[in-house]
Amino acid sequence: MSLYVPHFLNRHAGDYVETLDTTLRDGAQGAGVSFTLEDKIRIALKLDEVGVDYIEGGWPYSNPKDLDFFKAMKEYSLTRARLAAFGSTRRKGVRPRDDESLNAIVKADVPVAVIFGKSWTLHVEKVLETTWEENLAMIAESVEYLREHGMEVIYDAEHFYQGYIEDPERALESIETAWRAGARVVVLADTNGGTPPHEVYRITAEVKRRFPAMALGAHMHNDIGCAVANTLMAVVAGARHVQGTINGVGERTGNADLTAVLPTLELKMGFRVLRDEPPPVKFGRLRELSRMVYEALGRQPNPYQPYVGDFAFAHKGGVHADAVMKVPRAYEHIDPALVGNRRVVVVSEMAGGASVALKAAEELGIPLDKRHQAVRRALEEVKRLEREGYSFDEAPASALLILLKHLGLYKERFRLTEWRVVTGPTPAAFAVVKVKVGGREMLEAGEGVGPVHAVDVALRRAFTAAFPELLRVTLRDYRVVLPTTVKSTESVVRVTVEFTDGERVWRTVGVSSNVVDASIKAIVDAYDFALQLQSLKKAAEVQGVGHLA
Repeated sequence: MSLYVPHFLNRHAGDYVETLDTTLRDGAQGAGVSFTLEDKIRIALKLDEVGVDYIEGGWPYSNPKDLDFFKAMKEYSLTRARLAAFGSTRRKGVRPRDDESLNAIVKADVPVAVIFGKSWTLHVEKVLETTWEENLAMIAESVEYLREHGMEVIYDAEHFYQGYIEDPERALESIETAWRAGARVVVLADTNGGTPPHEVYRITAEVKRRFPAMALGAHMHNDIGCAVANTLMAVVAGARHVQGTINGVGERTGNADLTAVLPTLELKMGFRVLRDEPPPVKFGRLRELSRMVYEALGRQPNPYQPYVGDFAFAHKGGVHADAVMKVPRAYEHIDPALVGNRRVVVVSEMAGGASVALKAAEELGIPLDKRHQAVRRALEEVKRLEREGYSFDEAPASALLILLKHLGLYKERFRLTEWRVVTGPTPAAFAVVKVKVGGREMLEAGEGVGPVHAVDVALRRAFTAAFPELLRVTLRDYRVVLPTTVKSTESVVRVTVEFTDGERVWRTVGVSSNVVDASIKAIVDAYDFALQLQSLKKAAEVQGVGHLA
């Protein structure tokens, strides 16, 4: 896919930009973020596989768990990344060899130290309550002390942009002090995240003009929603070292999201990042890492996240889907495969025939013309159901079942004829379901934690007894939402379930004023979809056509 890159962004095309990931340190400072020791080790090893240059593992002086992490990492070999310990410059009036924070970095026994110091006179005078001269001595002596212990030093100039705006010469003096003391990289930090992109570009460019030989880095926070943009502008202005976190986790509103920064630097701006491997490999691993971090935090991945989100390349409008089928780059800024993602066509009330036809081709291996009568009738039914509270955006398998029925390709494999649920004051619930398979009726019971679980147990027993191939099919996710304004306890609820057979994943939906009934509809659709796929696959194998074969 050809990419348009403005000339002023492309003048350093081919330059390598090194990456420091601070998910395990700065990311862990975010509210609601907590990593176990095992989480930190798994994420660090994945970061190394992805190909970042530095992994900032934590602040050993402030957090004993971080010191445990550095000890535990001695059992593992990193192939690309260098492990870094974080800390501050020495305290005022304390010699470096007596400073506990600096010595904790040394005891971490890692090759790289990242230390922060003050660039803003406000912090020196009002927070540290010391003189500017003492501040400069704290910076220089701390860098020198760590260098004497054989460590590479990366210096983070805290609040640099705020300090530069108020007193440019002193802010510049602070970073020059760190550089001349032996810091390999001087990182300009927008610590309160309040600097707009044009100012980041202007100030970073001025620093580069003043110190052309200084290796500059960028560390941006997201308080005004500009962390990614600010990081990119800093690189355009001359920085060749970027810091950020996976998924943008971090203090307050977070840090620059590396899952957006890194692909943009390479695919849009012509720089090189991570390993010297093709984009589908390295950025596909970045998507896997994004999921791993969400999992460690117990959070659902953000489907709208640029590049790595499930909906990053989703097309809902009929006009969009029609255009993408003809010319993908008409509505896609890159090929989704470059970042390990894929195109998603959403079937909904806004969809056109092209959306349905593309979905049928991709998911079912059935080539269809968008003007096919079955496509039109399926769309009419989808739109009618959405007016009743259904949503097929995240449950396309239910929409595909509707299409199969209108195409005459649907084969009824079973019919749920009756169900009953008994609950009481305890979490335990009991369910009975009656399923008709062919001419035979089956009655199954189930016990579970709550009525939905009990019904699922009973349904699974009935379906797998009749169709043993469904033993591979399992529930992965279950969600309940109120699609309309709550008016009473009779309000309609929508249930979406996600199932997998180990190879494919599909989602179905059910709607009712009864949450158990809505759940049953969604679960029955999920098992039904699995059986329909198998029927289509067998037919394709017999005919020797279709991608399901």
